[in-house]
Amino acid sequence: MPPNPQYRIHVHLDRLLAERGMTLTELADRVGVTIVNLSILKNGKAKAIRFSTLSALCRELRCQPGDLITHEELQ
Repeated sequence: MPPNPQYRIHVHLDRLLAERGMTLTELADRVGVTIVNLSILKNGKAKAIRFSTLSALCRELRCQPGDLITHEELQ
């Protein structure tokens, strides 16, 4: 399915890491995902995320999926 330019997904990994005093490297180690893959997610370049990865991120960041990912409709 081609990307829909009317919508945008925002990943708030930087904010959550800063609020928790955690580095991307530390989160990668805790979640079991490579730092490269977390960087892709953090920079908004990811095309998908596995529910198991999302669950592990939420567990380690003590947040809900909506705290990590939000959706914005472009005007």
